[in-house]
Amino acid sequence: MGLDEVLLQGTLAMRDDRNMSFYCPNGSVWVWVGLGECAQDARDMASVSLGLLSIVCFMASLGPQCYKSYRTGNMDSALSVWFLLLWLAGDSCNLIGSFLANQLPLQCYTAVYYVMADLTTLAMYSYFKAKNSGFSNRLLLNAVGVLSLAGVSAFSLPVVSPQVDVVQQGFKGRSLLFVHEDSSSIKPFSTKEIIGFTVGSVSSLLYLSSRIPQIVTNFIRKSTEGVSYFLFALVILGNTTYGLSVLLKNPDRSRGEGEASYMVHHLPWLIGSLGTLFLDLVVSFSHLGTSWPTCRYSGGFTIVLSPDTVF
Repeated sequence: MGLDEVLLQGTLAMRDDRNMSFYCPNGSVWVWVGLGECAQDARDMASVSLGLLSIVCFMASLGPQCYKSYRTGNMDSALSVWFLLLWLAGDSCNLIGSFLANQLPLQCYTAVYYVMADLTTLAMYSYFKAKNSGFSNRLLLNAVGVLSLAGVSAFSLPVVSPQVDVVQQGFKGRSLLFVHEDSSSIKPFSTKEIIGFTVGSVSSLLYLSSRIPQIVTNFIRKSTEGVSYFLFALVILGNTTYGLSVLLKNPDRSRGEGEASYMVHHLPWLIGSLGTLFLDLVVSFSHLGTSWPTCRYSGGFTIVLSPDTVF
């Protein structure tokens, strides 16, 4: 164990100005205190800003689908249950892997929101599935409906991060006492990081496969009615900003981490976010491929009426 690990593991991450001057000199105070992350230059601040924007996008993506489901009442037929289950499985692995592999704090916060949103969406799906199947127990239906609303409310609340060891939170310090190594080499994985990397890799595979059931469902139905366009549009924006946030973060060169090592350690999460963009675009473009009725007027112009006018 190196000197830097001894110092870090013996220090509890009470994120205030006192230890900030030691671990993150010249860094942003609000980023350090609020997020437990060290941002000392424009590149780090851009990474943090994009990470926060990605959380906002994922938070906002749930609202249009809730409204669309309320208006159409066919969420159980519009969304594939396998899409939702694979999404939840991928987000759960993402959450576990992020903590085990010492990913960036914002990655961990975003992973928590992922799971909360998935559970809320599944509760809504179950509600409409039971309701449209003629389920007569209104008390249970109302309970599930209240659970869905509670999930939406909880999803909009900030995540309170526990004060734990800075190494376990993946904090990238800048202490001058850290030992410099060859930045071109790949920093070896610890046993815990290997497990986290493996779980993160499974998560990326689940993400990539989760979109396929929804694409098939849209193709079979020949319609996207009941599916919010803005759900996938905001998810695309969220995944893009999430991936860029990870890419822009400065490697911790004071601990011998170069660009190559940083990329390798974050590869599953980059694939899980940026790798799904093409499939999300396919789902989004399926809205444009829907056959829409037209109304012609004697004035010589045509108005296209979309069954998905309400996004």
